[in-house]
Amino acid sequence: MLRTARQWEAGILWLLTAGAACSGGTEPHFRPCTAADAAVTLTVNQYVSIDPGPDSGCFVFPSSPILPAEYLVVPQLASGVPGQTAGFRLGGDTILPAPSAPAPAQLAELSPAERFHTYLRLGDERRSWGLTPETSSVNGLPQLSGAASPPGMNTARTFQVCAKTDCSRFDRVAARVRAVASKVAIYVDTLAPAGGLDSTALDSIAKLFDQRLYAIDTAAFGRESDIDSNTVVLVLMTNTVNKLVTTSDCNKSGFVAGFFFGLDLDPAFRNDSRSNKGEVFYSIVADPAGTLSCAHTAADVQTFVPVTFIHEFQHMISFNQHVLLRGGTGEVLWLNEGFSHYAEELGGRSYAASPDGQVSDCVRGTTECFFYGGDLLNAYSYMDTITKHFLLPTAGIGTLAERGAAWLFVRYTVDKYAAGRTMNDWNALTRSLVGTAQTGAQNIARVTGDPFATVVTRWALALYATDRGGVPPELQYDSWNLHAVYAALNARSSQFPKIYPLVPTVSAGRDVALTGTLRSGSGIYHRATQAAGDPGFTISFSTPSGAMLAPALVPRLNVIRLQ
Repeated sequence: MLRTARQWEAGILWLLTAGAACSGGTEPHFRPCTAADAAVTLTVNQYVSIDPGPDSGCFVFPSSPILPAEYLVVPQLASGVPGQTAGFRLGGDTILPAPSAPAPAQLAELSPAERFHTYLRLGDERRSWGLTPETSSVNGLPQLSGAASPPGMNTARTFQVCAKTDCSRFDRVAARVRAVASKVAIYVDTLAPAGGLDSTALDSIAKLFDQRLYAIDTAAFGRESDIDSNTVVLVLMTNTVNKLVTTSDCNKSGFVAGFFFGLDLDPAFRNDSRSNKGEVFYSIVADPAGTLSCAHTAADVQTFVPVTFIHEFQHMISFNQHVLLRGGTGEVLWLNEGFSHYAEELGGRSYAASPDGQVSDCVRGTTECFFYGGDLLNAYSYMDTITKHFLLPTAGIGTLAERGAAWLFVRYTVDKYAAGRTMNDWNALTRSLVGTAQTGAQNIARVTGDPFATVVTRWALALYATDRGGVPPELQYDSWNLHAVYAALNARSSQFPKIYPLVPTVSAGRDVALTGTLRSGSGIYHRATQAAGDPGFTISFSTPSGAMLAPALVPRLNVIRLQ
């Protein structure tokens, strides 16, 4: 799991380019939209998601003879296929010459920690980590155990640990058991630096996992495997994890706090020297002097390791449910991450007086906020720079902002499709999403009973419309008052410079003139205003050249009338 060295700092840019177009069909030529095209007739708080194909991408907004009107318009790709992009133009009825296609916004280069986490989860998804399985067992390496009991205190063992962010090298690590509980055994690297966690701290971490975190994850997602028959999850706290990133990279862009490696469980690697053949979670060690990478005090490690546990344990459970129990592939990158960040949220809620109540603030320094504060920061970054990011990323992409998007989507799906608003209702839904061979958009459609396009377009509108009075319930988060949360954070900290991070651009409806790049699942937000007495206007939605967007992308223009 990635933890940045500056989880509470945000330097945000909002990127949106301008232009306008009107579509005239499949060929790149232009015609004015007319009153004969599709009418968008909405009362205040009504919404619609429109396929541009049947009406050549032209939409008519009627006159507003007495009162002013305002619409939120959100173009989006809703196919559910990760990694899709498309240039687009959204133009009002003042027609401009067609510009050349805009250059896609450059995606931020991933940090080493982000690359590593993406490598691991794409490996789970594809059951391939770029390593060819060995075909015979290797003497002296761990074999599947028949002992139905956890290892004893001070038991020694060697592990093979991925030592580079592409796992092209492994370290052989000697470690001893330093804490044991009914659900977990914690090994510590015998070469760990001085000043690390003492036995009291290690016992506290084991107890927390045993008595709180294990129950939260298994209730929400199902059971883990136990291929080594030892009845516990093993935690290896090792120098090798610290050294996955350099001191410079750690200070600049973050570090790997811990990880789960699906290769340890995959049947194809059961005879492989690089597999530890059991349920293992890898963590950094405390290193107050910074001898391995950047410094981590014992107190810091004791604080953030539980958050990493609950996140990575979901990945371990998901691999068991999808791969070992049902013989499929791992969950797709974006949804797998969404579930693990949702697990962090549940960890925080477990400390609240009303765990399934609506959250309206995140007070830094509280245990609740430490668990889900990263989710809120990631979500802030996503909404503030939404034109740069996917909801559904693919290979080579997986930024903190996109994890924020995945958490927001999972949280919305649970709110809208659970049978009720209790924790038990939430858990029933997420167990059905994880306990299946289905993955990605097909999984969402199967469990919700709605096409993915319906779920994702409503979610896109909900990101802005939630908490507004009178908005339909399907466009509201039930468990979070996001506007109140971000307003409170903004009031207390300059690190959240906006009262709410999602700020649409604004123009008179007839002057709408946007171009840009749509990315799978993410919308681009614009408010189209209309003065009292305005006779009406048109908006067209097309490619930059005026051609129709490909139907396979499932393009949608989502509109809600705000005033």
